[in-house]
Amino acid sequence: MNKIQGIDHIAVVVEDLDEAIQVWRDRLGLREGSREVVEDQGVEIQMMYAGETRIELVCPLSAETPIQAWLEKCGPGLHHLALAVEDCTTAIQETESAGARMIDSEPRTGAHGTRIAFVHPKSVGGVLTEFVEGGEA
Repeated sequence: MNKIQGIDHIAVVVEDLDEAIQVWRDRLGLREGSREVVEDQGVEIQMMYAGETRIELVCPLSAETPIQAWLEKCGPGLHHLALAVEDCTTAIQETESAGARMIDSEPRTGAHGTRIAFVHPKSVGGVLTEFVEGGEA
């Protein structure tokens, strides 16, 4: 079985990235990490640090993105839990073999050059779960 190495990050969807950074930094004391636009996912992200734990603030780039649809349906807040894995392809195969439904049948490129894949939330108790290969965890 593919070994889960730990939590890579926790993702929070926000409506305004600059405002969210201010809240998480100034009100909660988190440290700012890198900021990146991920065009193919239609998002801009800001990594924040609570000690060694990473919180990924995710903001849609336009009204036509899946994250904007999420915001309209659910509002801002917790979006997904990302688990660090040794090998994303193996994680997908083993998760499907164990009976779970994947959103991604093949790894795709994520932020910071990682390889990622999402598990359908209905397969893991309602929690959108991401596998991340090559992250900082």
